[in-house]
Amino acid sequence: MELNIQDIQKILPHRYPFLLIDRVLEVVPNDYVVARKCLTMNEPFFQGHFPHLPVMPGVLMLEAMAQSGVILAHHSLGNQSEEGTTSMVTGFDKVKFRKQAVPGDVLEITLRKESLKKRFWRGHGSIRVDGQLIVEALITAMVVPNTR
Repeated sequence: MELNIQDIQKILPHRYPFLLIDRVLEVVPNDYVVARKCLTMNEPFFQGHFPHLPVMPGVLMLEAMAQSGVILAHHSLGNQSEEGTTSMVTGFDKVKFRKQAVPGDVLEITLRKESLKKRFWRGHGSIRVDGQLIVEALITAMVVPNTR
């Protein structure tokens, strides 16, 4: 199943400049998701990180993984997904940054579910550019009510 930006915005609460996935190439509920982020020099974070050598901040690459994970969790939970809830990251483990992401790169973000129990999920995320692994991490998150 493929999702365009309008489909993604129906699921994720994030909006510009913090929506960090452009397209979902594939979602297999209870298994994995593959998403894409196309980086251009117009990304707001490149203005200051760093003017002389624009690189995508690592924390934003992790956020793109987490947003992909929300798409997977949404499709995995199906009817159990409740309106008025949001998935929140509770941790990143075993994070490895292997290469920088720069303007012109197309990030292919994959998140594979390791476990999903009630409100808690865990997955292994990776980002590749031109087939080369640049980031990987284990992500944990939980679904929380929108009470604030």
